[in-house]
Amino acid sequence: MTKYAKILILTAALLATLIVVLNTVFKVRETEQVVITQFGKPVGEPKTTPGLKLKVPFIQKVNYFEKRFMEWDGDPNQVPTKDKKFIFVEAYARWQITDPLQFFKRLTDERGALSRLSDILDGETRDYIANHNLEEVVRSTNRVPTPSGSIGEEVGDTLSDITTGRLDIQKLILESANEKAIDLGIIILDVRLKRLNYVEEVKTQVHERMKSERYRIAEKFRSEGAGEASKINGEKERDLKVIQSEAYRKAEEIRGQADARATAIYANAYNQSAAARNLYSFIKSMETFEKTFDTTTTIILSTRSELYKYLIESD
Repeated sequence: MTKYAKILILTAALLATLIVVLNTVFKVRETEQVVITQFGKPVGEPKTTPGLKLKVPFIQKVNYFEKRFMEWDGDPNQVPTKDKKFIFVEAYARWQITDPLQFFKRLTDERGALSRLSDILDGETRDYIANHNLEEVVRSTNRVPTPSGSIGEEVGDTLSDITTGRLDIQKLILESANEKAIDLGIIILDVRLKRLNYVEEVKTQVHERMKSERYRIAEKFRSEGAGEASKINGEKERDLKVIQSEAYRKAEEIRGQADARATAIYANAYNQSAAARNLYSFIKSMETFEKTFDTTTTIILSTRSELYKYLIESD
């Protein structure tokens, strides 16, 4: 055998040994756990501790699974509530593989696990929401809303008490789902209702109801405002009449006093002699002529009338 042949054989042997070693030794990380299968069937116990592990080369296969928490994100589902309100519900959950061997036997891989989780969690979510009213699904407590002015007080009065809240429903879904997943080698750590929304038809009805409620409150405020305005206007009219009446009374008193004083002055002025009295009578008669007659007036006077006397004298 030549030197080159020996080198070739040695190199082939080293490569074969390296390939065998590489197919015999495998590494398990901190975040992983391993199930070894032989011809598709699991053999031995799962490897859950980190480090280098051994397997039979070529005929055994290493199946890695996550040890960390994993996410399940559900699709939106249309669900009716107990009070016949149709809503879209979107949930999410966190889960973990606790028994990799059982997990492999029942679910094979993470894709199969997510599919099975969708069946379990979607079903439980639908069942529990269908057994509770919408207010119980949305709210968690019977908290008293903090009013923001009169509108807040009006709206706050419409909230009703609940016996089971959103957090309680999530807890019930989690407990029931874990009961169904107990033989799958997994544990569901948490379930949350991520998003709730009305279907379009119900959303329109809710918006109309909200508008109607706001219109009712606005109409109440308008009615109260109109009543208050009428009260203010009534008080204004009453006060105005009182002021006008008082002003008229005072004006009449002043006018009466002025007339009395003027009469006294006239009497004192024209009562000093017979000529003065005749002058006063003449002036008053002329004022009566001026106020009563014009160029188109026709009158019939008695011969004993004072006016007739002045007309005769003027002729």
